[in-house]
Amino acid sequence: MRTIIFIGVNKSGSSREAVKVANELGYYTVVFTNLEKQMQQRSEYQDVHHMTLIDLSKIEEIKQQIELLQQRGHEIVIITTFVAKYVQTASRLADEYCVNYLSTEALAIMENKDTTRSTFANQSFTPRFKLITKDMQMPVDLSDPKLKFPVVVKCASSTGSKDVIFAENMKALEKNAGKVRAKNPNETIIIEEYVEGDQYLVEVLVTNWEVLICAVIKQEITKGKRFIVTGYGVLAEVPTQLEEGLLDIIDTIVSSLKFQNGAFHLELRLTEDGWKLIEINPRISGGAMNKMIQAAFGYSLVEETLKLLIGETPSLEKTTSHYVFTQYVILENKGFLEKVTGKRRAMSIPGVVEVYVKPKSGTYVTPPLSMGHRYAYVIAKGDTLEEAERIAKQAANEITFHLRIE
Repeated sequence: MRTIIFIGVNKSGSSREAVKVANELGYYTVVFTNLEKQMQQRSEYQDVHHMTLIDLSKIEEIKQQIELLQQRGHEIVIITTFVAKYVQTASRLADEYCVNYLSTEALAIMENKDTTRSTFANQSFTPRFKLITKDMQMPVDLSDPKLKFPVVVKCASSTGSKDVIFAENMKALEKNAGKVRAKNPNETIIIEEYVEGDQYLVEVLVTNWEVLICAVIKQEITKGKRFIVTGYGVLAEVPTQLEEGLLDIIDTIVSSLKFQNGAFHLELRLTEDGWKLIEINPRISGGAMNKMIQAAFGYSLVEETLKLLIGETPSLEKTTSHYVFTQYVILENKGFLEKVTGKRRAMSIPGVVEVYVKPKSGTYVTPPLSMGHRYAYVIAKGDTLEEAERIAKQAANEITFHLRIE
């Protein structure tokens, strides 16, 4: 039985769609999860053939479950994940139990923000930064003549905007660095310059050293207590100068890390001094990313990624070419969700591709402290980016969250 094992899965988004695609491709799908709630909601995961509750931090326990599957006659084709924090774990397991076309060492560098910064410290696309390692006792001297305020304080292992805090002066820096250290005592803290400019997300596949830019997405960022991406605009046509600059950076990353095969995405800002790399993540973006790329170009990026992991050649042949904008909904108040209205009205607006609301009634919701606190999205397409954005925002404005505030 040809089997694909997924280390972790989210209820929705790219990781969930990858499991569905694996099932459609005819593979036996196994999910190892550390979430009891997913086991309780097992009926909602019909495309998962086998789900096991396991502590995903305990590698030996995962290995026991893999070997149990092998004893039952399962041929392990891929061990993978589309969930941020398990990328390196999945690749190390794949090194041991199946053919792994990825480089675990390259993924490990990409997965850790301080290692990424150190690896590319001398590149022009790297913002100025300073590392506070776990062995440095707080308070430490946070001043650095190379750094000018404002700055960003982040934990090296943070994902989804968690533990990423803006600081506009030394007092705020000391306070926020202390907060991050208290929450993550064994992690390196990164202090880096805050760079101004339009932010872009770039989805990349590399197949036998060939770089394929899957999508270039302009991001809209809402800055409150955290930096939350609330809008994504997929460019149907990428200006040549923009694409050439991105390819130069991607080629540098691929050659430096010896990244022969795999998927990753970059977040960059286009500043007066050129491109500045905000971060690299060794996987496709989560959330609605796969669906918005599919709405724009007609292919499924998670499907092509799975083909790459199997050893096949992915195809990014476009069957459509639309500008697509995805508008996320965040909340200003916290409370218990009573109901959501307007979804049907939003869906009826011409150009809207999908309307998705995540939380169920009774869920406690809050203003965003991470990307996980985005509670709905609308995907819309148009002949121009401006048209797609207008439609998505109009539809999102129809959605109302009714809260019981306590």
